[in-house]
Amino acid sequence: MLLRHSPLTANDLRQCLRIATGGTIGFTLCKLFGWSNGVFFTVTPMLLLGLVPVISGHAVRQLLASSAIAGLEVGLLGGFFGSHPGIMTPIVFLLFLYRFAAMSRGSLFLFGANGVLSLSIMLHFASYPGTDLNDLIFSNFWATGLSVIIAYLMTALWPDVEPRAAYQPGPKAPHRMRHEALLGASIATLSFLVFQIFDLRDSMSAQATTLLLLFPMHWNGALDYARKRAIGTLLGVSFGVMVQLFLYDWSGLLILIVPLLWLGLMLFAQAHVKEASGSGVGFGAMTTLGILFGQYLTPGNDLIFSALYRVSSIFVAIVATLFLCYLLHKLLNSFEATRFGY
Repeated sequence: MLLRHSPLTANDLRQCLRIATGGTIGFTLCKLFGWSNGVFFTVTPMLLLGLVPVISGHAVRQLLASSAIAGLEVGLLGGFFGSHPGIMTPIVFLLFLYRFAAMSRGSLFLFGANGVLSLSIMLHFASYPGTDLNDLIFSNFWATGLSVIIAYLMTALWPDVEPRAAYQPGPKAPHRMRHEALLGASIATLSFLVFQIFDLRDSMSAQATTLLLLFPMHWNGALDYARKRAIGTLLGVSFGVMVQLFLYDWSGLLILIVPLLWLGLMLFAQAHVKEASGSGVGFGAMTTLGILFGQYLTPGNDLIFSALYRVSSIFVAIVATLFLCYLLHKLLNSFEATRFGY
C-alpha cells in the first residue's frame, strides 16, 4: 500500500473516527431492530463518510436523490418488465448510462456512484421470486436517510479542526466524457446480465467489485484499482475470519461483535485516509468487512465459509471485468467521437 509515512493530522484522525463509528452505528441499529438487507445500513454510512470528508447539502441531496430515483426505477422495471429480459436490458443500459455520464461530469459523482451500486444490487435481487420488492426498496432508502443522519451526527461529534480545500473537478473533453459513460454503462450492463444468467444471488461482493472497478472510468484507473481492491478484499476477509475464530461460539453476541467491528473499521479507515485516493486499499477493506458483517453475520451462518467464497468470487470478478474493460477501451478508442485521450 502506498501510504503516507507522515502521521495522521487532526482532521485525518477525526475522519477515521467518523467512518468507523458511523459504520458501526449503522450495523448495530440494523441488528438490534432486525432490519433486513443489513449491507445497506453498514456500508452506506462508510460510503458517505469515506468519500465525502466534508458533509454538505449538495452531497446529501445527491445521495438521497440517487436512492429515491433508483427505488422508483426498480419498482417500475420490476413491475412492468421483470419477466421480459429482452426489453429490460436496453432500459438498464440507459439507466446506467446517464449515471456514468453524471459521474464523468465530476460535480454529480456521488449521485452517479451511489445510484449505480443501488440500482445494480436492487435490480439483481428484485428478479428473484422470493424477494419482497417493497422491503428491498424501502430498506435502501431508509438506510440512505439514516446514513445522512449518522454523517451529520458524526460531524457534530468530531468536527474538522482546520478548513479543508474544496475539491473542484477539472473540465473534460466531450469525447472523453462519452468514452467514460459508454465504458461504464456497457460493463455494468454486462455485469447485471452475467449475475442474472448464472443465478449468482449470493455474490454481492463480487457484483459490487465489478462496479467499483469502473469508478475511475478509464482502463488505467481500473487496472490500478483492481490491485488495490484485491489487497483490500484480502485484508477485510482476513480480519473477518480472525474475528470469528477469536470469538468462536460467541460470534453471535452483538456486545462482543460491535467493538471488534469498530476496531477493524478504524484500522482500515486509517489506511483509506492515508492513501488519499478516494477508493483504494483501505476503502476496499472497509466495504468488504461491512458486507461480511452486515449481510452474512447471522446466528446460523458460517462467516468463514462466506469470507472464503467472497475472496474467490471477487478475484474472478476482477479478472473478468478487467478483460472486458480492456476490450471496450480499445474499441471506443477506435472512434474519434469516443476516444479517451486528447
